[in-house]
Amino acid sequence: METALLGAALRQGGQEAAAETESSHPTETRRGDMLYRSFGKTGQTVSVIGVGGSHIGETSSDDLATKIVRTAIDRGINFMDNSWDYNNGNGEAETKMGKALRDGYRQKVFLMTKVDGRTRDLAAKQLDESLKRLQTDHVDLLQFHEVIRMEDPDRFFAQGGALEAFLDAKKAGKIRYIGFTGHKDPAIHLRMLDMAKQKGFHFDAVLFPSNVMDWSFRSFVHQVMPVALREGIAVQTMKPMGGKFILRSKAATPTECLRYALSQPTSVVIHGMDKMEYLEHSLDVVKNFTPMTEQQLNALADKTKEAAMTGKYELFKTTNHFDSTAQNPSWLG
Repeated sequence: METALLGAALRQGGQEAAAETESSHPTETRRGDMLYRSFGKTGQTVSVIGVGGSHIGETSSDDLATKIVRTAIDRGINFMDNSWDYNNGNGEAETKMGKALRDGYRQKVFLMTKVDGRTRDLAAKQLDESLKRLQTDHVDLLQFHEVIRMEDPDRFFAQGGALEAFLDAKKAGKIRYIGFTGHKDPAIHLRMLDMAKQKGFHFDAVLFPSNVMDWSFRSFVHQVMPVALREGIAVQTMKPMGGKFILRSKAATPTECLRYALSQPTSVVIHGMDKMEYLEHSLDVVKNFTPMTEQQLNALADKTKEAAMTGKYELFKTTNHFDSTAQNPSWLG
């Protein structure tokens, strides 16, 4: 599978490095209309599209949320994303998803949520509250949310920090795997990965933005993805349309945005779908998906470069528009 990452490596003349990275790409299988990819070293297999929890929280009713989630699962999507702090921290996204996952649907999915607490006690408290809202005794993946400050890795690994809560939860069977997320700057992600290596800790997963603008501006795909793949860390990507802001640039269509994101060596693209039409569009893209060639990727990058370079369509990188913990510092502890 040709990808943006492989294309970048080849252009740099790194034939050997490219071959090594290619070997660490997730393996892909198709079952019916859905594609599945391996999830790092976990042994798990996940659908290439994941249901974004924030948008489930934004649905107009519980009934619509349930319809979207269950239709997605019935059509082959098995990755569910969430966080307690979506929708101004009211827990609505988890509550709606918890209701949707009743009646045997919980057992059909790989369920992920996130905590913001930087201390052991607050992270543990937030997880326990999330489990109640999700109506489950465990999540498959718990992630340290919004690693958007250079000091966040220090707080995660500090004595009495969140990692201790994660390890306690894993021992208690409340979580299976551990990851972290962020959307601000690749340098912060790289510091988190470097600190983990220094401390002998292996993250199971990492989540960051990947979209047609990211290719040219503060690129997670170019800077963080190669490191994660090399270390066997499952890659999840998000914001394929930049929270819809990229679509306002008129530089790329929704289909181009999703095809680009799926053409990267990620295990899953988490996508917001608060309407049935958005779910149907995503399913259609996956059904007909073929990876973009290097030539197609270069052409799309060239077409979007001018709009990308200012960062005005990736507000999560250049403003605090998406920084919920910046707006609510008490959530950090």
